[in-house]
Amino acid sequence: MTVIKSQKLIVLNIIRTLARITFITFLLISCSSDDDSETKPPSLSINKIMPLGASRVEGARPEFESFRYELWKDLKENSWTFDFIGTQSDEASYPTFNNEGFDIDHEGRGGWTSGQILSGLNNWLSQTGSPDIVLFSSPGGNDILESLDYNQMILNIVEIINTLQANNPNVTIVIEQPAPGNSNFMTTEFTNAFNQIQQDVLAIANEQSTATSQVIAIDMFSGFSDIHLADDVHYNEAGAVFIANRYYNLLESILER
Repeated sequence: MTVIKSQKLIVLNIIRTLARITFITFLLISCSSDDDSETKPPSLSINKIMPLGASRVEGARPEFESFRYELWKDLKENSWTFDFIGTQSDEASYPTFNNEGFDIDHEGRGGWTSGQILSGLNNWLSQTGSPDIVLFSSPGGNDILESLDYNQMILNIVEIINTLQANNPNVTIVIEQPAPGNSNFMTTEFTNAFNQIQQDVLAIANEQSTATSQVIAIDMFSGFSDIHLADDVHYNEAGAVFIANRYYNLLESILER
């Protein structure tokens, strides 16, 4: 019996050792794959546009929409030369438009707060190259939803703008006065914070604009309602069209021909 138990222990130890080796090998392969992955080459287009933000930028078809596809169609339909840039790629399925495939690049990360966006921004810019235009979506939206410190959120937003301007002193930054969430979802706390951010975005745009870098506040809340939402905070197709149209109407006066 002792011999049998010893043999079983030896076999068990061999199995455990092999499992560790397999796991370590998997980690090494995964890390190697990440290190070897090719980054997207910097764009040479005029009108390099970086959609920046969280889930309202990223989208999650078919559950909810990003405004990017509708904006891309608006720009294509009106014969603008442009390139969406970002380290992220949207792998959802989108119909072609005018026989062209959707430009899937963006810089949206679902659930990310202003502090997380700030911490990653320099690295993303080093990979994408400098944008000409940044569409800064729902600034601080997740900070508000997570009841994070409001004043720190404002400081983060200002520093995000400073980082973009340091990267490109001629960048144009379009910053949203964000659309609200569903009326049944908007508590008094959320409503007060969203009302306050509308005013603070205006102040930030005025204060952060320079002689060479415009910071433009864009109203995404007037006329926006529950019919534009797929859930508590994300756009359905009608909401994506609404937001895209607001962006397009402003971009017409900014883009280069």
